[in-house]
Amino acid sequence: MTQVEVGRLQEELAGELVQPGDPRYESLRRVFNGSIDRRPAVIARCKSASDVAAAVNHGRREGLPIAVHGGGHGVAGHAVCDDGVMIDLRPMKAIEIDPARRRARAQAGLTWGEFDAATQASGLAVTGGRMSTTGIAGFTLGSGSGWLERKLGLAADNLISTEVVLADGSLVRASGDENEDLFWGLRGGSGNFGIVTMFEFQLHPVGPIVLGGLLFHPGDRAGEVLRFFRDFMAEAPDEVGAAVALITAPPLPFVPEEAQGKPAAGIAVCYAGDPEEGAEVIAPLREFGPPVVDLVEPMPYTAVQQLIDPTTPAGMQNHWGGDFLADLPDEAIDALASAAANTPSPLSVVLVVPGGGQMARVGDDEMAIGQRQAPWNTHLLAMWADPADEKRNVDWLRQVQVASAPYTTGRAWLNFLGEEGEQRVRRAVGDDKYDELQRIKDRYDPQNVFHLNQNIRPSVSD
Repeated sequence: MTQVEVGRLQEELAGELVQPGDPRYESLRRVFNGSIDRRPAVIARCKSASDVAAAVNHGRREGLPIAVHGGGHGVAGHAVCDDGVMIDLRPMKAIEIDPARRRARAQAGLTWGEFDAATQASGLAVTGGRMSTTGIAGFTLGSGSGWLERKLGLAADNLISTEVVLADGSLVRASGDENEDLFWGLRGGSGNFGIVTMFEFQLHPVGPIVLGGLLFHPGDRAGEVLRFFRDFMAEAPDEVGAAVALITAPPLPFVPEEAQGKPAAGIAVCYAGDPEEGAEVIAPLREFGPPVVDLVEPMPYTAVQQLIDPTTPAGMQNHWGGDFLADLPDEAIDALASAAANTPSPLSVVLVVPGGGQMARVGDDEMAIGQRQAPWNTHLLAMWADPADEKRNVDWLRQVQVASAPYTTGRAWLNFLGEEGEQRVRRAVGDDKYDELQRIKDRYDPQNVFHLNQNIRPSVSD
């Protein structure tokens, strides 16, 4: 971009532009995945939907790539681009809570930590990310999976309306009774159709104190832990949100020194109901083994939302995968446990998440997010510090995927995917939904202005 172009864009923005050479440029262009190293021509620090529209119009007119940075957690790094316009939503953090109607109107620059802090002041919540630094926008549009999903459904299930800047720069409202096709596609189609600048959520009573925490077992018992967990969750009430994480025990004070740096099977749990009732319900989880570490106790819901933050630091090298499982037989458990025990990095994780509950009661065709009946979901995170170790860690992730492939449905939520290409996106959502999403893309973004995402290409570009 020439300085004339930059000046023209700045005149249209209430926010500020940050260019290479500015002291803030290096930190602002970074995303969670440290392997992403892209340099936008300009970073538009937007304060409003009008700012977002101005940046979109400029990028479209000049034929520049447009990236959208909310929380920046997407592993593919689509939040930042080379030689284009990075639309930075992080200054947009306004949130309005209506406790009587249990509603929240939230701007797209909020993280879940910020959102939860605001809603918990009224004892309310909606399903949010499992890391407090995750942005509300990309999370909601690409999966919306969190600890409360079995009780409250996904974040997108609780989305009432959105305000969206389209590819032509116009601002529209999308909801169940306005631009219904766009609303259907936004909930699962990620950032393909526009930039959501405002989210309206239905909230629910949660906390502020819940029963939650972590349990740790030795890694050589991972298979036993997963089998017990599988059987326990088959009868668990909706209030139980939990997952098994096959990890390397971190060098943190609560982990016994003799267990640190060794394979471990962790169980994270959040009971979205009365803590005393929850203590009885999850007692079998705490008694099994027993675990070498039991950190389950009544705690603020906001603390539960930060449980795994220390073990997943920003700036590491990342490569992810994810698949739904059609079942979790002993053979699948053995394959996952064996793969996790041989990870080359102490930061990598095999996360096994149960389905069911309210999430499964939503019709599979009510929105783009599907796989409602899948009993299990996996999130595979290869994470390491040294860029020189890329091959070893990516190879490990692929080995986990090969080992688990016989038990998968072939489907996935877009947030769990890396940069795997158009055919993987189609396979992840299924042919019928992909075709419907493509029709929505044709209507709202026929020139594929918003292509830095898990892209649904318009049919006109075929």
